Amino acid sequence: MRMGMVIDLKKCIGCHSCAVACKLNNNLPDGMWWNRVLTKGGEVMDTASGTYPDKLNLMHIPVNCQHCEDAPCVKACPVGASYKAEDGTVQIDYDKCIGCRMCMAACPYDARSFNWQEPEYPLNHAVGEVDAPNHQGHIVEKCTFCKNRRDRGLEPACMELCLGRARYWGDLDDPESDAAKAMRGRKTMRLLEKKGTKPQVYYLL
Repeated sequence: MRMGMVIDLKKCIGCHSCAVACKLNNNLPDGMWWNRVLTKGGEVMDTASGTYPDKLNLMHIPVNCQHCEDAPCVKACPVGASYKAEDGTVQIDYDKCIGCRMCMAACPYDARSFNWQEPEYPLNHAVGEVDAPNHQGHIVEKCTFCKNRRDRGLEPACMELCLGRARYWGDLDDPESDAAKAMRGRKTMRLLEKKGTKPQVYYLL
């Protein structure tokens, strides 16, 4: 089993709803984003490169933890806090994390965040899922593909609020999963494939 995600870049409208859904559902502290939308185009977010009218180039690329099959963060962790789960995703055991940030240095996708202090929030009460992760100071965090929701039979939160319906989820080893079906007959790419990490997030071109 390799649970993974497929994102259709032709459907992504760069609305950042996936990032907001992730932040709220996981009750992420101030300044922390597990999911972000990058712009391939101009030097400033959401701007195009090239000239009008026929040479403009703009593409939005949602990026979160790539849940690599050959995850360098897992290899770099000296205490086994970062590990590959049975479903193929990469998870972090917060109770084991010693905050050394070796995993952050090893990750080529800049997908991990470090809590430099005890978490602070814009509201005086928790938001999102009742079983959202318990955030702690001085440890590393990242996208879990909403493990808490999946344990309850739900999909990752970013799937629900995607306005363009650009995301597909499922077992990449199951040809009948939504993720596998979405890739049939389509050209795909994975981020930094030359790194040999074998990301479990595919992008449809």
